[in-house]
Amino acid sequence: MEPLHAEQFKNDPRIKQAKELLHQALLDHQRHITAPVKSCEVMTAQYKQRLDRAGQLRGRELFFPYLGSGLGHGALVELADGSVKYDFITGIGVHYMGHSHPMVMEACVDAALEDTLMQGNLQANRISLEVMETLVQLARAKKAGLRHCFLTTSGAMANENAFKIIFQRQHPAHRLLAFSKCFTGRSMATSQMTDKPQYREGLPKVLEVDYIPFFDPMDPAGSARRAVELLNSLLEKNKDQYAGMCFELVQGEGGFYPGSGDFFKTLMKVLKENHVAVMVDEVQTFGRTQELFAFQYFGLDEWVDVVTIGKMTQVCATFFTEEFNPRPGLLSQTFTGASASLHACKAILEEMVGNDYLGPDGKIARYSNHFRKRIEELSFKYPQDIHGPFGFGAMVGFTYRDGAAQVTKNFLTRLFEAGVIAFSAGSDPVRIRFLMPVGAVTFEDIDAVCSILEDTLKFFRTP
Repeated sequence: MEPLHAEQFKNDPRIKQAKELLHQALLDHQRHITAPVKSCEVMTAQYKQRLDRAGQLRGRELFFPYLGSGLGHGALVELADGSVKYDFITGIGVHYMGHSHPMVMEACVDAALEDTLMQGNLQANRISLEVMETLVQLARAKKAGLRHCFLTTSGAMANENAFKIIFQRQHPAHRLLAFSKCFTGRSMATSQMTDKPQYREGLPKVLEVDYIPFFDPMDPAGSARRAVELLNSLLEKNKDQYAGMCFELVQGEGGFYPGSGDFFKTLMKVLKENHVAVMVDEVQTFGRTQELFAFQYFGLDEWVDVVTIGKMTQVCATFFTEEFNPRPGLLSQTFTGASASLHACKAILEEMVGNDYLGPDGKIARYSNHFRKRIEELSFKYPQDIHGPFGFGAMVGFTYRDGAAQVTKNFLTRLFEAGVIAFSAGSDPVRIRFLMPVGAVTFEDIDAVCSILEDTLKFFRTP
């Protein structure tokens, strides 16, 4: 049987040659991006005009004066003013493979060979099937009951779909539970669950959410007891009204606070006894612990009903068991993902599973341990300025001085000017957080970032 015309096209020798030329051109130009550099004076005025225009169009100025040029080299990114910086926040966890990774570029070239830019619920190409098959297989690696996966375009939408799946299965239950200081997104529904009132200012109430205190590492047994007591009290007070509880296993936006497997299992046991669904939000944690899924790391496979992922996977997804498989019509979107996102997702997953990222001696653990050690050294050297490290796995952070919001922002701004992009998380205290590009970072990059961190500390200590 003659191959499909699509196969003949993708295997055309001219396509292979074009890929090789693109790859070599990329490497040739990346060689010039080797360390942070300051902005080019000639470009500064035009760059500021562009930033001002971007601020006008979006209604407020950008948090950082960041407009990328479109080229980078691993952990380094070039901006449109000619400057080069270490990107250690990666779009809040999105650019896991860094900037201009040859593997990702090739995946995007493969996507450009597809017949459509976007793929959706009604019409999807084979790559959509391949991604779903891979994701479900990985989610079930340790015997979780997750059998299905619905693709979507954002982490917030993955969580929205999770809420809908749970509510339909648990009808007429209409309330949800979550942890204090949780973050699930900024859409109409997810902003109601996110424990930050200013994110839903002026919005109508569309969800009833009650909060359970999160794990306290200083008092593991006590925090579990208090959480269970409140959970039982709420279940009794609002009998049969709770559809599910959302678990953020490592609180990201809340300040990089990890929980514990025993703590989560204790709560999940109570939930299961009361027929309340267990949802795990892995939009930020996926790919950042020693296992691919954080629920696998914490040993929660047998407990999970619905799980969401996003950010570093490029295309997002909601997983669910057969019991929670929704009726036709509940889930549907015009776009479930761009062809480029789907091809990149498949390439990234294959890279992570096949190239020593996971486990106690994998890349995630090695880079995390090295970064934490360097921050710990700085905390010993500057005990009044750095408290930490905090976080878990490849989610690393510290508190600068007293963690006041403006003091922290001033430090982040100066750090950006010096050549390192980080971001904030949490409140009382506000922490400085890093989501380094695990797929591209080197130990030398981490050392260079920590050297810039120390220079920034010295800048603020100078009378």
